[in-house]
Amino acid sequence: MLKVDLMRHGEPVGGRRYRGTVDDPLSETGWLQMKSAVGDVAPWRQIITSPLRRCHDFSTYLGQKYEIPIAVENRFTEIGFGEWEGCSSKELQQRDPGCVARFYHDPVGSRPRGAEPLSDFMNRIISAWDEINDRDQDIHILIVSHAGVMRAIIAHVLGMPMENIYRLQIGNASLLSIRSDDERPPSLVLKPCN
Repeated sequence: MLKVDLMRHGEPVGGRRYRGTVDDPLSETGWLQMKSAVGDVAPWRQIITSPLRRCHDFSTYLGQKYEIPIAVENRFTEIGFGEWEGCSSKELQQRDPGCVARFYHDPVGSRPRGAEPLSDFMNRIISAWDEINDRDQDIHILIVSHAGVMRAIIAHVLGMPMENIYRLQIGNASLLSIRSDDERPPSLVLKPCN
């Protein structure tokens, strides 16, 4: 049985921005969000993390605390936002009213100048994901990454067109599960509230 939990990083220093590859660390709030999301239970046998500090720092902390091996996966870096890197939505709207809405409605044709093409991003995420799926299936893995990476994996698992990935809203420190077994293909698992 394949067991993979996906976790988005918490709030970075500087709040909401199009960071992409900008390497901001977690804020105090971000650390609290991630610790709260994990709680006192760490069932994972391996942690795979983006190399960016907002993911890697927490993964290192969690791995050391629970003695879980960590692997850095460079392909799980967030999508590059080109000239939008480091900008807030408000700043972008002041420069070019409507640009954010155009992007979310057409992320392929209205991507920011210099941004990583969505097809290239999807291909690198899916290649890393497929390698994880080809491993020994009897392991519980935590992947600590970004909203874009989680969107790409979810879209791949559910067979969504890549143009629709921004219809998935993934909050800071979100944690979700993907499971598969001999009877079912990989499936998104939504757990009930306690």
